[in-house]
Amino acid sequence: MNFKTFAAAGCAATAILGLAGQAAAQQRPAAPAATPPVAQTNAGPAVTHGAPVPGVCILSIQGAIGGSTVGRYVDTRMQQIIQQVNAELNSERTAIENEGKTLDTQRATLDRTTLEQRTAALQVRVNALQRKAAQREREVQATEQKAIGRVGQEMEPLIRQVYQQRQCSVLLSREAIVLGNPAMDITPGVVQALNAKITQFAFDRERLDQQAPAAAAPAPAQTTPQRR
Repeated sequence: MNFKTFAAAGCAATAILGLAGQAAAQQRPAAPAATPPVAQTNAGPAVTHGAPVPGVCILSIQGAIGGSTVGRYVDTRMQQIIQQVNAELNSERTAIENEGKTLDTQRATLDRTTLEQRTAALQVRVNALQRKAAQREREVQATEQKAIGRVGQEMEPLIRQVYQQRQCSVLLSREAIVLGNPAMDITPGVVQALNAKITQFAFDRERLDQQAPAAAAPAPAQTTPQRR
């Protein structure tokens, strides 16, 4: 499972950045969603592995998270959060586009001062929406990192547990090797243990704009010099 769901979902932030042009001409189409990669169907010939190496074990962290119930839950929940963000941004974008179209049709009937004022006000809204879109992207990324971090914390002691159960002497990352005997792969055991431990947990989008700023350091006390 690919947890870079924010980029794969074709977030509205990409389309919104296209609003940076003339505020009075908001008629460009939204950017199309990213095209998913074509799945590879050629698995190649079957491989005959040699005997498992005693004490050598293999683990795929990404495979363990993606194959677990809680990992699939995180992926689903992230897609829901992305949809909520897209709905919020698209609603504001549509309002700005409609205002731009209205202003464009009224251009010939407005005096220059009024036109410039309304155009400037619309550009302010465009700039604010761009900032919000960038912030929402950072919030979604922070949410994803925090959720995956939680899964990793739950999984870490289970990796040690399965490692000892299988009497491993060394643990290799499956992503770092080309081929390996599946008999040495402890990923399924880690997934089984993780499924038995946790299947989901509640989390919402991180709100970066609600984080309290760091407290300012107190100013040094001023002393009045003594007169001699």
